[in-house]
Amino acid sequence: MENFLCSKEYLSLVEIGISITTKETYLIKELKKVIKDQKLKDLNAKNYLLQAIDRSILETILKKNTAKDIWNSLKQKYQGTTRVKHAQL
Repeated sequence: MENFLCSKEYLSLVEIGISITTKETYLIKELKKVIKDQKLKDLNAKNYLLQAIDRSILETILKKNTAKDIWNSLKQKYQGTTRVKHAQL
């Protein structure tokens, strides 16, 4: 999944998250456009993640708001699985 998100240029967004400023009324147009683009990319990344997830797992992360939240939840859930794979090698 990391490779796929990286190829779509969403991996940094998933790992870092969206940068949103609370005082949006003072933002210049360019910055508003950047934030809007980040939100759209986040929705796309979230969509890709949700499509790749098994239904039983989907129910546990359905309430996450951003792709970063979903990604962190999956990393935490499968952290032990990765350790087991590395130990077997």
